[in-house]
Amino acid sequence: MMPLLALGRIGASLALLLALPAAAVGAPDCRQASAVYADRDGAYELRFTPINSEAAAASNRFMLKVLKTSIELDGYVMASDDPERAVGIVMFKCPGGDVTGADLDACTIWQGTIYGANAKGEIDNLQPEAAVAADSVFLPGLGPAIRQSQIWGNDKAKVAPWDVLTFKECAK
Repeated sequence: MMPLLALGRIGASLALLLALPAAAVGAPDCRQASAVYADRDGAYELRFTPINSEAAAASNRFMLKVLKTSIELDGYVMASDDPERAVGIVMFKCPGGDVTGADLDACTIWQGTIYGANAKGEIDNLQPEAAVAADSVFLPGLGPAIRQSQIWGNDKAKVAPWDVLTFKECAK
């Protein structure tokens, strides 16, 4: 795990993690695959669900719901190499079947490194679905990406989420 200060430029954005209220602390018996997170404005919910496949390329699957709308985005976390990072992708209404890179680009809302943090503010790659749930999840640049996407506007998302979502509950 990296101490907060070792993150340099992102460290300032993560200072919020050190001031998490006690209610935001994740349950030690909750696995990442069942963790549910909320943004600070109560406008988004990030809900992890089990992949249930040892052969899957992804280490986690989640759904990002824009509350008070019908908008639901699909998300996946995959490992990358050199350096090892947990890379997340958030997509909206991607086509199924045989798709091109252009098709995926058109439906991708956000892509980047996704971090988990514990109650002490220690940051690490988001751990696989069988690991203990992180107390907070950090998706750098998620809010600005949503503001620039197809889900932003009238009758759509009207609040851009903070990039840090805190543990809300464990779905059983």
